[in-house]
Amino acid sequence: MFDLSSLGNAVIEGDNEQVKVLTEKALSAKVDPLVIINEGLIGGMNVVGQRFKVNDMFVPEVLMSARAMNSGIELVKPHLAGGEMTNKGTVVIGTVKGDLHDIGKSLVGMMLECSGFKVIDLGVDISPEEFMAAIKVNGGKILALSALLTTTMLSMKATIDELSSAGMRENVKVIIGGAPISQEFSDQIGADGYAGDAAAAVELVTKLLN
Repeated sequence: MFDLSSLGNAVIEGDNEQVKVLTEKALSAKVDPLVIINEGLIGGMNVVGQRFKVNDMFVPEVLMSARAMNSGIELVKPHLAGGEMTNKGTVVIGTVKGDLHDIGKSLVGMMLECSGFKVIDLGVDISPEEFMAAIKVNGGKILALSALLTTTMLSMKATIDELSSAGMRENVKVIIGGAPISQEFSDQIGADGYAGDAAAAVELVTKLLN
């Protein structure tokens, strides 16, 4: 049996080259591609998520691990039946209008992608109308809004209001996050949930879609 724990460890260490080497080895050993992804690559990333939660790892290290994991996933993708990873649901994510911060948002997007969700990352300074258009085009089930400035927090409410007036609120769950955001604010503006970090965001999205 091919030992996938070394692949997981390489992801945890953010060792890009080692991840590629071990992924190729696992593929040569005829390990099921989904097993390589779930037990090796995502298995390692899950540990990273837990460590990040308890401040045992920090954003730069998490980004390195996510990149390493992605390079492994790219190698495995062509070997998957139909070339597609399981899509647990589509998440449209972006930083709201007037706000240009994207490290936290990118991290959440990466972690969601690693957990089997399809992520449409719109970037920063996104208007309510742009979010609506992206949900319509991609059939998004979850809308994830990020803000780092207190001045742009109300843009989140404007986006949720826009969703309601477009008659799409019933079908789309809205989660919000960012440094100044709290559960209290989430309740105030009528969001479906708030996540304090990337690992919590993945748990929240999974819960909302089940």
